[in-house]
Amino acid sequence: MTTIEDYGKYETAWCPGCGNFGILNALKQALVNCDLPPHRVLLVSGIGQAAKAPHYLRANVFNGLHGRSLPAAIGARLANPELTVIAESGDGCLYGEGGNHFLAALRRNLDLTILAHDNRVYGLTKGQASPTSQQGMVTKTQPHGAFPPPFNPLAVAVTMGASFVARGYAGKLEQLSELISKAIKHRGTALVDILQPCVSFNKINTFQWYQEHCYELPPEHDPTDRDQALRVALEFGENLPLGIIYQTQRPLFEEQFTPLKHGPLARQEVSRPKLEEIMQQYR
Repeated sequence: MTTIEDYGKYETAWCPGCGNFGILNALKQALVNCDLPPHRVLLVSGIGQAAKAPHYLRANVFNGLHGRSLPAAIGARLANPELTVIAESGDGCLYGEGGNHFLAALRRNLDLTILAHDNRVYGLTKGQASPTSQQGMVTKTQPHGAFPPPFNPLAVAVTMGASFVARGYAGKLEQLSELISKAIKHRGTALVDILQPCVSFNKINTFQWYQEHCYELPPEHDPTDRDQALRVALEFGENLPLGIIYQTQRPLFEEQFTPLKHGPLARQEVSRPKLEEIMQQYR
């Protein structure tokens, strides 16, 4: 049986009180809840404070370029469908630099989990406005306030036909670990957007602010009703719903790849005559 200790305990580079600590603890608990041993888990991240989270877990890790966690996660999943693949980065990395990859992943519906640490700023580079920053938010590089309206990842995900869309909060660990557990168990691409206070560079969306503006979805919310899910997802201002916004079932992208029917690529034998035949076609 998998335990919390299996995933290790490491010193971090995060600020005291950072919301990342809560997300890291919730993820560990979720992996234990799913009884996943570390050797069966791959965590893929890009660049940023959130993208350091996989460094603090004893599991397989790939730390790539800024915004490029999802292409690497998709490639790994296609090469070895026996791995549980989790892409974990911040709102800037996933929704900004990796925006196009985010849309493509939702459309393809591979069996992977996306955890977005959404602190509404670029924390690693000292607090510039990110795609999800509130309109008018003043930072060192936006002294007159951020002009664009914030990117709404949940509404986009529901619209793009994502098969699992949820929002958690780093200040509600029990609910967050449960959401991550359900996302990992979901068969398809699962997005968990996690509201995360940045205690150093976001003085607006603090723990107190989230306590006052978040609410848990009521039992009567039907996550299989797409129209209802979209209405809930569009609540992206003073009221922020927590829970599973939308869930459905769609065919997996990797099921359409004939070679994967024989198992992970690494376990398949290479046919030298067949390879030579293919190479001849390019000469």
